[in-house]
Amino acid sequence: MQYQLIEDDYTLQTLCQHYNKATLLALDTEFVRTRTLYPRLGLLQVFDGEVLALIDPLVIDDLSPFWQLLANENITKVLHACSEDLEVFLHNAHDKPVNLIDSQIMMSFLGHGLSVGYAAMVANFTGIELDKSESRTDWTKRPLTQKQLNYACGDVEHLFNLYPILVAKIKEAGWFDYAKQETALLVERKYTPIDEEQLYRQMKLAWRLNTKQLNSLQHLAKWRYHQAKKRDLPLGFVVKEHTLIAVAQSNPQSISSMNRLEGAELLDIRHKGKAMLAVLKKASQDDEANYPAKIERLDEYPGYKQTFKKVKSFLAKQSEQHNLAMENIASKKQINQFLMWQFNLNNVQQLAANAENSSAYSVDLLTGWRYELVGQALQEFAIMEFKN
Repeated sequence: MQYQLIEDDYTLQTLCQHYNKATLLALDTEFVRTRTLYPRLGLLQVFDGEVLALIDPLVIDDLSPFWQLLANENITKVLHACSEDLEVFLHNAHDKPVNLIDSQIMMSFLGHGLSVGYAAMVANFTGIELDKSESRTDWTKRPLTQKQLNYACGDVEHLFNLYPILVAKIKEAGWFDYAKQETALLVERKYTPIDEEQLYRQMKLAWRLNTKQLNSLQHLAKWRYHQAKKRDLPLGFVVKEHTLIAVAQSNPQSISSMNRLEGAELLDIRHKGKAMLAVLKKASQDDEANYPAKIERLDEYPGYKQTFKKVKSFLAKQSEQHNLAMENIASKKQINQFLMWQFNLNNVQQLAANAENSSAYSVDLLTGWRYELVGQALQEFAIMEFKN
């Protein structure tokens, strides 16, 4: 496949003027993310059926012409397994992508499971076995090898050619609009701002802590997140989660007492001990009336196991009725999300009502295509079930 390697601003502008006339673009990104919070972009791939371009972001000063393509609602953009690509866009671009569809999501609605890989999709439709050995190479190292460039071309060439086939099949099955909605939901999740005040809730053992300890953990979680952003490090590279839990639980007053904490990493204490003590001191100045409430665990709610089984069974029958795999409709996490909302554990309904962006607390089964397909019936079922 012939391609253009784009390495200067003028050529990129000219290329994007051409792409702005397209109705469909196949896109992909190559990046490195081993020791960073944010993905480091190494290459952008685009194909409109005529021109296949490999855009080098390391030598181009202004990528805005490309980012503007993402915001052009007249162009359909297709990517495969776009979750991490969206993080690349979020970190590097200003506008949220529109008119985007994920071919992996399309494949899931066609009965291929939730996580079918790109190579498997290509093999399924064409019989071509792609060489994926370059997928984990360092895309920020220059010069790129010919093998890397050929690999990068394949990621958009086949995608563009397969998209019409996928569209025909998914429209015949009746799921095209739902696949678009599911992609849009993924975009919305990625672009929903992180609520720093609620980061502590994501820690697995936070439920063990009392309100005072949770207040300390809330401060520590915010501090760690700010450090990670400032230094572009994964959260665990700043301080391990279990160290934060141990520090919040014990409220040590010195480095020596920190070193004796069970569950804390000594390396974390050595490098960040003084900073964490300062965070604890600040947390101790908060009014007790403003402490976070004790975290309620869903699995400790009366009758949870039986209720979960009944809801799952109901949804399984709905999936059979609609001839759609259960895993597309609801995962265990999504059922638990619904039950958390239904029981209003940890005041999730109030948090949603007071949040600047309530979508951060939305319930998948009660929004979008899932509500249209099963959500209303699920609510009616739940009302009758929870009465009894």
